[in-house]
Amino acid sequence: MTPDRPGAPDPEDAAAPDDVIREPEDVAPDTTGDADGEARRVDTEGRTAEMSGGDRAGKVAALVYNPTKVEADGLRRAVETAARDAGWAEPLFYETTVDDLGDDVTRQALQKGADAVLVAGGDGTVRAVAEAMGGTGVPLTIVPSGTGNLLARNLRLPLDDRDRMIRATFEGDRLAMDIGWATLTRPDGTRADHAFVVMGGVGLDAAMIANTNPALKKSVGWVAYVDGAARSLANAKPFRVMYEITGHRLHSARVHSVLFANCGSLPAGLELIPEASLTDGNLDIVMFQPKGALGWIFVWRRVAWDNSFLRRFRAGRRVLALRTKDNAVRYARGTGAEVGMAEPHPVQLDGDEFGEVIDIATRVDAGGLLVAVPRGHDTRTL
Repeated sequence: MTPDRPGAPDPEDAAAPDDVIREPEDVAPDTTGDADGEARRVDTEGRTAEMSGGDRAGKVAALVYNPTKVEADGLRRAVETAARDAGWAEPLFYETTVDDLGDDVTRQALQKGADAVLVAGGDGTVRAVAEAMGGTGVPLTIVPSGTGNLLARNLRLPLDDRDRMIRATFEGDRLAMDIGWATLTRPDGTRADHAFVVMGGVGLDAAMIANTNPALKKSVGWVAYVDGAARSLANAKPFRVMYEITGHRLHSARVHSVLFANCGSLPAGLELIPEASLTDGNLDIVMFQPKGALGWIFVWRRVAWDNSFLRRFRAGRRVLALRTKDNAVRYARGTGAEVGMAEPHPVQLDGDEFGEVIDIATRVDAGGLLVAVPRGHDTRTL
């Protein structure tokens, strides 16, 4: 979908944006049986069920890790010990490389019959491994590593207890979470499909990531994105998009950025989308369309004050209910969305650059990624 394609509606005639809410689809339960015949089950609302103990002889786990983000020897020993204690076979180990962010080696592990996969690395490594595992029904364990750990944060996993997360592979619960997919159309017309588990975006947010100094990110972590944002904002200009939420009308808007979010929490306690859920079968679409410097103040107020602080308290929610709404940040929700642009703009998926596109079509695979969580982990509000 691009604004200048033959037969496309004139942007001036397009309807004004509106809020889109869709009830979640039911997620088919996972009834994969253990060796003793007792089934692991994930119910249709994303709640987890405890794994049965059973005979695990012959089962094998695979670890995919980014050697620049972890202490490899200690991590491998920890996985070997946990597998041995659980009665599983010797684990398989795969390192990511510059040319293989983790998706190819994960497919190799699955082809070799891996019954579970662990991933240790940054957000990009988690995204690549999840892309290969989406829809397979094989559980994925996220061992928090790197700087962002955004999916682990949104799942509220223990970020400082590596061994507990490793043990969750063998004795934990399972959660069926949503996974997002994006079809990227390049200026030359070629297309590519990629997954995202946190959020993707086109426009200023992608430019911010592209302008972030890699050395600074390595030394100070996610704080380095502030530097990238400062450099990107200096030349930021709004651009016209045509967008359509799945099942709804085509709209036109001038934006600085459009985000497609599977979950809503950011580092430092910031809540971009407080109502976002990893198990509701929807994506949350966020459009940033501030007008001038004052508009950016409204954006910051919405994310850092309204969403991240006031919404926590009853009195704060009353204040928000009485306040006049502004259009600096607009929200919608649906099972997918498509955004087309007349000129190419940068795109990012889970913090990784994916070049420039003239169209991005997203969709959600409800419950399409099975993740391991510690036994008894509270997943009711995920």
